[in-house]
Amino acid sequence: MRNYDFSPLWRSTIGFDRLFDLVETARRETEDNYPPCNIERLAEDRYQIALAVAGFAPGEISVTAEQNVVTVEGFKTEKTDRDYLYRGISARSFKRQFNLADYVQVKSAVFENGLLKIELVREVPEAMKPRRIPIGAPAGSVQQLEARAA
Repeated sequence: MRNYDFSPLWRSTIGFDRLFDLVETARRETEDNYPPCNIERLAEDRYQIALAVAGFAPGEISVTAEQNVVTVEGFKTEKTDRDYLYRGISARSFKRQFNLADYVQVKSAVFENGLLKIELVREVPEAMKPRRIPIGAPAGSVQQLEARAA
């Protein structure tokens, strides 16, 4: 992958800090993608993140929502009372972060059948939604024609 230098853009742009931070984070990230997940669009403004967390109990997982970031952490303590011949189910601790767009909020998190499902909703404030502006005539330019009876 090529390395890009964004420093010239920092000098001439205002308000794009978050965009450049996301690009830098994506470039540096060498994450192992554990646990596997699906990100799905349920409707125009509804999304769902589903993480496969087999072997974890709901009390061993935490979901934290900060300003534009959702962090999912799993804490697994290693138990030595078992003698595995083969261990195919990973039981290691993890931390996954998901960057959210503006106005996307976490609505709920449900643990069901080994999947952690996090529901997200985009709620744009009324002041930010597009609105139709009525077009009127300029004041004083409307001329009323006199109707004379014949």
